[in-house]
Amino acid sequence: MPPGQYVVNDFPVLSAGPTPRTSTDEWTLTIDGAVDTARTWSWDQLRELPSETFTTDIHCVTKWSKLGTTWTGVSLDTLLAEVETEAEYLTAWCDGDYTTNLTIEDISDGKAWIAYDFDGEPLDPEHGGPARLLVPHLYLWKSAKWIRGISFTPYDEPGFWEAAGYHNHGDPWREQRYWND
Repeated sequence: MPPGQYVVNDFPVLSAGPTPRTSTDEWTLTIDGAVDTARTWSWDQLRELPSETFTTDIHCVTKWSKLGTTWTGVSLDTLLAEVETEAEYLTAWCDGDYTTNLTIEDISDGKAWIAYDFDGEPLDPEHGGPARLLVPHLYLWKSAKWIRGISFTPYDEPGFWEAAGYHNHGDPWREQRYWND
C-alpha cells in the first residue's frame, strides 16, 4: 500500500461535474497533436484490437485504495504502434471537458490502457464508461474518465486538476498529491 492510503471494498465515485453518457455508436478515440498522422478509432474498431484482462490496485488522491481490481482494455502500446511521435508529453481529453497531462513514459511499456470492462462487465458511466484511460501506477485522477482523445505536445501542459494545484505527476508511492508535495 502506498503511504497515507486506506483500503476500501466499494468503488467510490468522484467526478468534477455531471456524468457524460456517450453511446458506443457515437464514441471515438483520437490520437493527434505532434504526431506524423492523426488516428481515430470507432468503438467497434477499438474492440477489434487485441485486448488484455489484468488485475491491479488503484489509488485515489483522496486517500482510498481499491486492491485487486480487474479490467479489460487495449494497451496504449497497441495504439501507439500505429502512431509516430517525437513528443514526450500528452494531454488526455474527455467528454465533460476534462483533461489531464502525462508523459509518454507514464503511458508506454505496459503501464496504461483504454479500459472498457471492470470486473467482467462493461464499464459504468459513473466510472468513466464506455471507456477510460487507466494508468494505475499514478493517482486515479490521471486515469481520465470518458476518454475521447490523446493529443501529443512538445511541452507539458497542466490538465484540469493540475491547473487547480494538484501535483503534475501524481505518484501515490511518493504521496504526490499537490504541487508542493
